[in-house]
Amino acid sequence: QVQLVESGGGLVQPGGSLRLSCAASGSIFRIYTMGWYRQAPGNQRELVASITNGGSTSSADSVRGRFTISMDNARNTVYLQMNSLKPEDTAVYYCRANLQRYGSNLRTIYWGQGTQVTVSS
Repeated sequence: QVQLVESGGGLVQPGGSLRLSCAASGSIFRIYTMGWYRQAPGNQRELVASITNGGSTSSADSVRGRFTISMDNARNTVYLQMNSLKPEDTAVYYCRANLQRYGSNLRTIYWGQGTQVTVSS
């Protein structure tokens, strides 16, 4: 089985910073893409940033220049460094992985449990 475990969420003041981590574990042959999504109350889940195992990144316009995604391939871990946080960044942040398991030739999507990020004075 595969599990994605997130950490690093919490309460921070506007202008502050947080660093989210997501570690994938289990019988993983190869991770192709990992990303961060967020969902605020009443809103649909949206892509924040994503990264491939080759290091190619993509991010939403709303976070570009403030958030940075990175991946540690040796540890199967993705990070989201969030700087200059705004109240509108408040949401539950979910980790997503597109990976191939041992014994399979299919790419499968896995989701983390989500971690709360609250930006407030």
